[in-house]
Amino acid sequence: MEKKICHCGLDPQSPARGIPYDAHRVLCGANAYDVKYYFNDHFSSLPAAIQAELKILCVLFTEEVGGIFTIGFADDGEVILETVSEADDFYYDEVSSALMIGKVRETRQELFRSLKLYYCTFFTPPDRHPAMF
Repeated sequence: MEKKICHCGLDPQSPARGIPYDAHRVLCGANAYDVKYYFNDHFSSLPAAIQAELKILCVLFTEEVGGIFTIGFADDGEVILETVSEADDFYYDEVSSALMIGKVRETRQELFRSLKLYYCTFFTPPDRHPAMF
C-alpha cells in the first residue's frame, strides 16, 4: 500500500527536516484508520499529566484531520510532528493537516520545549547536548 507522507511543522532550517526517524524515537501517535493511540514505553518516565496531554493532542488531531499523526524526536532533540495518510484516503487534506500542525506548534510551544529538554537530558550523551533554546 502506497502512503503519502507530509513532513510538516519543521522549521525549514531544522536539521531534522525530511529525515525519517526510527521507531525508537517515536514518542506517541494516533491512527484514525485503526482508531488507536500508541505511546512508546521508552518514554514512560514522562509525567502522567504530559502523557495525558500528548494522548489528547494526538487523538484530537486525527479526529480533525484523519490519517496517522505521530510525535517524535530527531537526534538533536527537535520535536517532529508528522502526519501520514493512505494513498487512497480521499478525505485526508494535506493542506489542512499542515495548517493544523502549525497551529499545534504555536499553541503548544512550552510543551515542545519541555519535551526537547527531557529528550536531550535523558536520551543524548552529555557531549552531544545541543543548545537548548
